[in-house]
Amino acid sequence: MKKEDKLLEQLKLHFGFDSFKGNQEAIVRSVLDGKDTFVLMPTGGGKSLCYQLPSLLMEGTAIVISPLIALMKNQVDAMRNFSEEDGVAHFINSSLNKAAIDTVKKDVMEGKTKLLYVAPESLNKEENIEFLRQIKISFYAVDEAHCISEWGHDFRPEYRQIRPTINKIGQKSAVIALTASATPKVQHDIQKNLEMKDANYFRSSFDRSNLYYEVRPKTENIDKEIVKYIKSQEGKSGIIYCLSRKQVEELSAKLCENHIKAKPYHAGMESSIRSENQDAFLMEKIQVIVATIAFGMGIDKPDVRFVIHYDIPKSLEGYYQETGRAGRDGGEGQCIAFYSNSDLQKLEKFMQGKPVAEQEIGKLLLQDIANYAESSVCRRKLLLHYFGEEYTKDNCGNCDNCLNPKKLVDAKNLLCTVLETVLALNEKFKAEYVVDVIMGKETSDIKSFGHDEEIETFGEGKDESEKTWQNVIEQALLSKYLIKNVENYGTLKVTQEGKDFLKSPKKFEIVKENDEDEEEEVEDVQLKGGGACAVDPTLFSMLKDLRKKYAKKLGLPAFVIFQDPSLEAMATTYPITIEELANIPGVGSGKAKKYGDEFVNLIRKHVEENEIERPEDLKVLSVAKNSEKKISIIQAIDRRIALDDIAQSKGLDFDELLDELEKIVYSGTKINIDYFLIQIMDEDKINDIFEYFRDEAESDNIQTALDTLGENDYSEQEIRLVRIKFISEVGN
Repeated sequence: MKKEDKLLEQLKLHFGFDSFKGNQEAIVRSVLDGKDTFVLMPTGGGKSLCYQLPSLLMEGTAIVISPLIALMKNQVDAMRNFSEEDGVAHFINSSLNKAAIDTVKKDVMEGKTKLLYVAPESLNKEENIEFLRQIKISFYAVDEAHCISEWGHDFRPEYRQIRPTINKIGQKSAVIALTASATPKVQHDIQKNLEMKDANYFRSSFDRSNLYYEVRPKTENIDKEIVKYIKSQEGKSGIIYCLSRKQVEELSAKLCENHIKAKPYHAGMESSIRSENQDAFLMEKIQVIVATIAFGMGIDKPDVRFVIHYDIPKSLEGYYQETGRAGRDGGEGQCIAFYSNSDLQKLEKFMQGKPVAEQEIGKLLLQDIANYAESSVCRRKLLLHYFGEEYTKDNCGNCDNCLNPKKLVDAKNLLCTVLETVLALNEKFKAEYVVDVIMGKETSDIKSFGHDEEIETFGEGKDESEKTWQNVIEQALLSKYLIKNVENYGTLKVTQEGKDFLKSPKKFEIVKENDEDEEEEVEDVQLKGGGACAVDPTLFSMLKDLRKKYAKKLGLPAFVIFQDPSLEAMATTYPITIEELANIPGVGSGKAKKYGDEFVNLIRKHVEENEIERPEDLKVLSVAKNSEKKISIIQAIDRRIALDDIAQSKGLDFDELLDELEKIVYSGTKINIDYFLIQIMDEDKINDIFEYFRDEAESDNIQTALDTLGENDYSEQEIRLVRIKFISEVGN
């Protein structure tokens, strides 16, 4: 058996997946080869598996350094759920008594434990260092590695001690560092601090295409807006983030008053109540958790459908991390942030009294979040640019700015003014200072430097608004005419592209600002796509109810039993034996044996009572890879919605929809599009094409079919449509 097949076999055996996602396989191989490995992967990308699978396959125990007790508990529960042996995973932290710690150490020493989760504070304790010297360590995994950097959104000084402690333990074990949000500066800090200069580097795209981003003005009606929105999301789980503990308590109470099941979560609460409220959310006893960022890294619920920011966060990294809790299963995720300038001023006040360097970093991070909130540019483009990734599409189709685009105006002369000013200032000043110079503001700094007299462009842009100049700089950064020198607190530098632009200006546009200062009425959020759905909605609902009942009986979160995509696949392909269930993505033989009996019995009964014809061969892998889009298309076809209407609702042109339909039928799924064909084509035409593929064709090639049938009599789309019908009926 090939090495590749062996690894896939292990993946299937332990986790129930038929294939790796993205870079997972390469990362796992890097760890198995004993190489230092740096992993930058967004929330929901499958980071945990990158160290969980190698730990099961390697000799010894993997040490996972994690910042939150809640996160450790979730991870350990998940690993135990995949294994028949509870001792496979343990954690050591301050929540354990001596007897519990002794049990953990015994399991580790006996070789039962493959994953040992520790907090950085616990790792640094002398007695734990002594204990770890006695065992074989397969590798170290540093989770939430951005905590190492003071430029990260959650800096923790104890993370700085991880490398010295590893050196003290003295074993030459590889390190894998993992983070879901790190700017280039933070990445550099992580690698430097952990001494990982020669590490294998893996970066996944930060684009979460299923997430919808919106920023709303924060008005006195914010509570009313939130209540109204949540009531429109019946049956969907959500998180609301607030900056203060007081606000968490007040908003949670207000939601309860309005008959919304909600609980608070913040660091000032007793740990038992915090855990109780978190479990209530995971077990779907409540719909909403209202929390401070203390909840940020401690949640692993895949079907969170909305994340609301009551207050704007302190940084874009924090914002990205928190919004990343939505739609981890690939289903819809609505991310709505409320923004007001007064919130920004509050956050600035919080920084007073801190060291100057820390204040400078904090102000820069706040400026970035303000630019994001106030911008009319695609939100996705701005976010990805912040993390060093280019988004090339002009319209993402899934943020408020792209769904309601504003008029663009020519700004090449304005850009020239900005570039000339930055160069005249010797590239030593931040964006705000550059704007002040262009607008002719006689601030004390400008006067003391003499820039009111020395800089030719001083006051040249006073006829334009401050917002316009900020937009020019923002767009120039996105277009790579300018870059920010993060090492020097965000000073602007002109790139070679910017210098070329000055020599030969070309098309450059920015969003036109409104002349009126009227506050636009906030419209209700347009939901982008539905939530998780299945071909057989009745069965899907029954499976969810069974999962909930089962989870309650076992005292586990529902998603630990089976995640939504697995239930969707069950409701699509109707597995009625344990063997068939084991082939469902995300299930595997272990889970199938552990939980499967009641599920296959339910499915079997449903199939018999409704006389459902099951696919002879359960080919569900292709459905699972892009389940939401495919399943929602199939469901729409089941409801006999016209194909051109389906294409429009999915943001596809008709040929792209045909591509999707071809993938569906070629993967083994049967669909019936007769209702559409008879509306747009003559029956004789349909029969001719069908008979061609059945009786004459040696291949399914479209051009060959056109040549045979006659290009003047049949179109490419007609032949593709009937080919889909043919493959579905004859091939499946």
